[in-house]
Amino acid sequence: MINQIKTVGGTEAQKRSFYTALYRCYERMVDITEDGQYYSGYDKQIHKTTRPFYVDDWSWDTYLAHHPLRTILNPEQEGDMMNSYVNMYIQSGWVPTFPLLFGDNPCMNGFHSSITFLDAYRKGIRSFDVKKAYEGMLKNANEATMLPWKNGPKGELEDFYYAKGYFPSLKKDEKETVAEVHSWEKRQAVAVTLGHSYDDWAVAQMAKELGNDQDYTKFIARSNNYKNLWDSKTQMFLPKDKDGNWVDIDPKFDGGMGGRDYYDENNGWTYLWQVQQDVKGLIGLFGSEKSFENKLDQLYREPLGRSKYENWAKFPDATGMVGQFSMGNEPSFHIPYLFNYTASPWKTQKHIRFLLDTWFKDNVFGIPGDEDGGGMTAFVVFSSMGFYPVTPGIPVYTIGSPVFQNVTIDLPSGKKFQLIANNCSVVNKYIQSAKFNGQVLNTPWFTHEQLVAGGKLELEMGAKPNKAWGVSK
Repeated sequence: MINQIKTVGGTEAQKRSFYTALYRCYERMVDITEDGQYYSGYDKQIHKTTRPFYVDDWSWDTYLAHHPLRTILNPEQEGDMMNSYVNMYIQSGWVPTFPLLFGDNPCMNGFHSSITFLDAYRKGIRSFDVKKAYEGMLKNANEATMLPWKNGPKGELEDFYYAKGYFPSLKKDEKETVAEVHSWEKRQAVAVTLGHSYDDWAVAQMAKELGNDQDYTKFIARSNNYKNLWDSKTQMFLPKDKDGNWVDIDPKFDGGMGGRDYYDENNGWTYLWQVQQDVKGLIGLFGSEKSFENKLDQLYREPLGRSKYENWAKFPDATGMVGQFSMGNEPSFHIPYLFNYTASPWKTQKHIRFLLDTWFKDNVFGIPGDEDGGGMTAFVVFSSMGFYPVTPGIPVYTIGSPVFQNVTIDLPSGKKFQLIANNCSVVNKYIQSAKFNGQVLNTPWFTHEQLVAGGKLELEMGAKPNKAWGVSK
């Protein structure tokens, strides 16, 4: 399986980092069928089956790059995994948020299974009961608790969210009033609002695919809820209390351990960019593309404002730091690629190469945070090859800076996708020009359809950026 992606060029260190990353992408999910049957922790029953039943998926992490990578390398297996998700819904009554061997462990927040279902569907993977999957997506979105680390039906905070369009935060030093809130994980009010905006977007898009206009209208409106926590003065997503008043916080540091009163494992600088489903809408909140780009620049040079010891004591998951950018935690993966939405795609090329070289070396320090069962190293695989899925659910890839002169993916169909980076080296990391299937390519995007058809992307690389190439229009 490792030989499915063949590389030419790059340093020995880059090859070791790449192939060990690819190897770790095969850790999850895990097929627990044996002799045509399996015991399910979702209904505590033994089931006979002719298909694999997969468990152990860390969905908050894997929806970003791990599942999208599998849609390329092994779409049949991805279909079996989506079928397992559907069976979990049938057996337990809920689509899982973090499906483990013993059942759903509601780690983290969000219903990102909805995004994974949509991404698979839009990439032509239909070997699961799509209608039943959509039924489960709807049930989660309409009836399940949104509280982090909780399973079960909705409560008063969900009803507030449906009515007001944001998850309410407590005021500073206000004691918790809702018994169901996890005593350690807290409300994570901003993170929950942002995450569910993406999840609701996925429900809306699946509704559209299935011709359900009423559901589409409802959930596409709800997918804009992230805008309700935008503070134009600070250019940050900040918490609001139940009365609609801003909670005055330092988005770098407030919120208790891991910032969990407002965010989750990361601070406001990381969650500022958690709108993958509507990057153009996020740019609109900044007022201009240039303001958006300036804030991205600031992210990488913004100081901690305190000692590293003090910062890590509260944010132990915020590792691999470059300014306020945290390479060691999954919500950051797409951020360096956001320059491709601006007039400076060359900055994506610059940052990707720097991040790969700095934080993913071929030694014991080569994983800057929790590996999360392939969740993190899928970022390394994509980024080393030279492209990345910014928005799972939209079957499009954006171009970064490959570390190899030639990458060939043997596709399950028998076709090959090839990415050639002429003159690529440690120094020559900037794209000078590009062609796709021999045609000039002036934008840093190509589609999943082009990839699986056996496309050929050819880049000319150089030591200095061509600031005119790939400019978003």
